[in-house]
Amino acid sequence: MPVISAPHDFNEGHLFVDLKSIFGCPLYLKCEGFNFAGSIKLKAANEMVESAERDGILKPESVIVESSSGNLGVALSMISASKGYRFLCVTDSRCNLSTRLLMEALGSQVHIVADPDENGGFLGTRIEYVRSLCASDRRYVWLSQYTNEGNWRAHYRTTAQQIARHFPRLDVLFIGTGTAGTLMGCARYFRQWHRPVRIVAVDSVGSVAFGGEPGRRMIPGLGMSMRPPLLDESYVNEVVHVEEAETIRTCHRMARRGFLFGGSTGTVVSGATDWLSRHDARDITAVAIAPDLGERYLDTIYQSNWLQDLYGDQIFEPEQMTATIQTEEPEPRARVRRPQP
Repeated sequence: MPVISAPHDFNEGHLFVDLKSIFGCPLYLKCEGFNFAGSIKLKAANEMVESAERDGILKPESVIVESSSGNLGVALSMISASKGYRFLCVTDSRCNLSTRLLMEALGSQVHIVADPDENGGFLGTRIEYVRSLCASDRRYVWLSQYTNEGNWRAHYRTTAQQIARHFPRLDVLFIGTGTAGTLMGCARYFRQWHRPVRIVAVDSVGSVAFGGEPGRRMIPGLGMSMRPPLLDESYVNEVVHVEEAETIRTCHRMARRGFLFGGSTGTVVSGATDWLSRHDARDITAVAIAPDLGERYLDTIYQSNWLQDLYGDQIFEPEQMTATIQTEEPEPRARVRRPQP
């Protein structure tokens, strides 16, 4: 059992779930949520902070500022609290309430932008606010996950090598795309590997990361309202886009088997199972990366009222509709008085 003195010193990176019994196709899921930050973003956050410290950019009086839809903000909140830095997370209204409360519990300040950018997202507005802060006070240090090479280097050094260790005959790797840090780190590593690995990027419908049409996206995590500066498509063999409805159904399907994963994981698994269903996968070794767990989504993708308000009843599969109806408050039954003897 490890003994640690700093929360970022613990990060379980060797846990995989075999999803074949759930989805009927050969797919191993690399679980990245088992650390004190609860997501894969701890790796990038730690690499970027340590790099800034080595370069002398971060000083005791520095205030770290970052734009984040949630998970990186939590990771930086945790690391900042551990190291004694102040941290300001600039996010938007799609950030889960539990995530915002978690950052605040760790001592961070959270600023929420409300005005969408020209692509209908909030990323441009968030970045503009961060830049104005940095221009107003030298103490603000923007790590810039969107351009910081430490973002992809973290996964080149850790995530990819962990997968390679457990799956030396890997054929295809499915990776969700937000900032493209995980994607580029793993893709660069496996480009140099002893055997060819097909890199399939998974993105959300409505994201413009790979040049798609902008659209409404309500689940934070994957997808971008601008092209990720770190992205080099020459390392990507294929891109799969996933509708949010399929993300939600996939999350619920795994939850009904006892695995509670987050929205980013639901998107990756949905894209992976769709790809595998369209290919001869009998002899394929396939791995997908699960960026997060599901506790922070209890008031969104696992909450029936939130789902119905945004997507309507059609979001539910038949068995879910039955369960929803059965859990409604029953009509009070009439009491029958028995005559006293």
